Amino acid sequence: MPQASEPVGSLRNIGPTIAKNLHLIGIRTKADLQQASAVGAYLHLTSSFPHKTWPVCYYLYSLQGALQDEHWDDIGEAAKAQLLGEVRRRQSLVGAAATG
Repeated sequence: MPQASEPVGSLRNIGPTIAKNLHLIGIRTKADLQQASAVGAYLHLTSSFPHKTWPVCYYLYSLQGALQDEHWDDIGEAAKAQLLGEVRRRQSLVGAAATG
């Protein structure tokens, strides 16, 4: 199991592109990712770089898999649905705040 101080680039599911993007938002270690959470990191990426496409399986699920030291597709359908639901819930709160 990876240690908290391990660089994100050495975690399962995190290749050079994902690691570079995480570095851009200040997530450099597993501990940083744990503190942000997979959903928080994903939302930070999408809001920081809205012009980019952020595939859910390559980012959201990969980030969760990295935290669990599992391949992203092994985190399970229930976990994927929960993560995606949380992303949508938070995005709707932000949208509501922007229009309210």
